[in-house]
Amino acid sequence: MEIRRFAEEVLLSSDLQNKLQPVTEPMTDLAPGHSLRVPEPTRPENLQFAPRRAAPKMPAPGALSDPKKRAVTHHILANHELQALEVMAWTLLAFPEAPADFRMGIVEIMKDEQRHTRMHSERAAKLGINFGELPVNCYIWKKAMQFESIVDYLAGLPLVFEGRNLDHTLELEQAFLAVDDQRSATIMRKIHDDEIEHVAFGLNWLRKLKPDHLSDWEAFEQHLHWPLRPSKAKGEEFQRQARLDSGMTEEFIDRLEQSTD
Repeated sequence: MEIRRFAEEVLLSSDLQNKLQPVTEPMTDLAPGHSLRVPEPTRPENLQFAPRRAAPKMPAPGALSDPKKRAVTHHILANHELQALEVMAWTLLAFPEAPADFRMGIVEIMKDEQRHTRMHSERAAKLGINFGELPVNCYIWKKAMQFESIVDYLAGLPLVFEGRNLDHTLELEQAFLAVDDQRSATIMRKIHDDEIEHVAFGLNWLRKLKPDHLSDWEAFEQHLHWPLRPSKAKGEEFQRQARLDSGMTEEFIDRLEQSTD
């Protein structure tokens, strides 16, 4: 399958199952085509982006003894993963001139995002809420619409959103374990391990594509569009080892940990 066709199916299909369908055939990039930037992904009716503040907020950890609150959590996270998948498809279509190795790498990460979306949606359904029963927000998507280059994408999605998830996944793992929900905790741990690789991918390509005179930190900071900023790339409990595992330098990690709004 051509990468462009895969990206179009993910971004432009109104069928959720089609968006999340695993690709088993070999991928090629012989015809990346022209640049295409769509303002919103095509989604089924029950997953259309809701007006601001209409979507439920993430339940507090102390509320997760209630299975319905855990279902809401997984529903929100399924939408986060779906947005990340759609942003990656948008990036492939918006920047067809990107290096072929980068494009192939994005496809592999998209397979993880498809799996993560399925994991969260299946767990939400098991806990009583089908994916699409609640309104969903568009925060990740809207911020991605500010990306003007591949380096903007690398700074924004892998290094901010997925970087922040290095912390959130383990915070939620502990919250689920505290209410004896081993299955939900296992999902968060699996996603955490994947996120380390996703952040590593983003950092490696940032290093390849940034100007030589810029440090990793300078390139990261200069390619963020407000309100994205370094302080948004971390959660409540800072996971230093996960960031070391992703290839960040001690200096980069120190500056990230010390960053404030």
